[in-house]
Amino acid sequence: MEKYMWLGSKVLVTIILTIGIIFTSLLAIIYTSMTVSTGRTLVYVLIILLALGIVVFWILGVFNILHTKKLVISMGIYFGMCLLVFVGYQWYVNYLDSLEVVSTQDVDLRAYQPFTEGNELVTFDEESTIDLENELPVLDGATALYPVYAAFAQAVYPEKDYPFYEGEVMVTQTPRAYENLLNDRADLIFVAGPSHQQKQAFETNGKELNMTPIGKEAFVFFVNVDNPVDELTVEEVQGIYSGEITNWKDVGGQDEAIKAFQRPENSGSQTTLEKIMDGVQLMEPPKDDVVSGMGGIIEETSDYRNHRNSIGFSFRYFANEMVEQGEIKFLEINGVYPDKASVQEGTYLFTDHFYAVSTESSHDNVAEFKDWILSNQGQELIEETGYVPVK
Repeated sequence: MEKYMWLGSKVLVTIILTIGIIFTSLLAIIYTSMTVSTGRTLVYVLIILLALGIVVFWILGVFNILHTKKLVISMGIYFGMCLLVFVGYQWYVNYLDSLEVVSTQDVDLRAYQPFTEGNELVTFDEESTIDLENELPVLDGATALYPVYAAFAQAVYPEKDYPFYEGEVMVTQTPRAYENLLNDRADLIFVAGPSHQQKQAFETNGKELNMTPIGKEAFVFFVNVDNPVDELTVEEVQGIYSGEITNWKDVGGQDEAIKAFQRPENSGSQTTLEKIMDGVQLMEPPKDDVVSGMGGIIEETSDYRNHRNSIGFSFRYFANEMVEQGEIKFLEINGVYPDKASVQEGTYLFTDHFYAVSTESSHDNVAEFKDWILSNQGQELIEETGYVPVK
């Protein structure tokens, strides 16, 4: 009788343990879904394997199915393999993080905040020819252009605190900047030209975009510095981003699949790529599962990662620091390298204007501000920042 009672107690403990492990595993899976983006499926599998291993080895041990020595050896091998898989996963995640470059998160916006001590904004010695004191136009724009319009603000706005996340001189990136202009939360934005959807949004709301070209910039394609390909033709760029060309050997490189990164829809650089495609259908971009602000998972266009077989794009100013650090290199297009001279001369094909954009309902001082930007002083700040002026 005691034997059966002892056996029954073992079964009961095993059932309770199994229920506890299942519950704990479910909590771990839920936590993983809220916090992990890269390789999430592998983490799920590891959680299940660990839970299953604990239950199986408990049963093998408590019911004396496997000899103690063999049990210990089997457990060591099993959980050791799980540990090796986890270590390999962590190495892979760290490797991907180390490759992530040319992301908006790489820009330290605090270094360009107007009137902060030791900021990196371009200045000139003479007094500005205009001086805005009251009812300042609210400025917004692309991250890559923040050093330009923050320098404008430092030259003509009164000295005070201008946080970059809100207020009169903020930076919310191109899609949000157009939204802010549409909804009268910004008076003047500094961006690349609008996408088709952005134009439609203004037309639907009965608003007209007043676009003033204030500078020029090269739209560049870049690859890992070790990639042997140094140039592409326009047709090859279109072929790569339509999915027609999928291997680097087809454009003079090594026998490796091309990993062509894109940018989020309605961003300034993605809109420029769509113009370059000239009606050719873009392929689907690489996607990441990303943890959203509320803890859910959303699918988002991947940031460029500098694999040997990667290709990405941006505006020259934005990516130039990575070139100087020897991490990536710009590609020639039709035999012309993207630099200031080729942009100024117009010999580099993928040269585009960037704009100061307003609407008819914008602030009264916007017209005067735009005129000043096109003056010698405004154009000097654009050139000294690193862009090419229009005058």
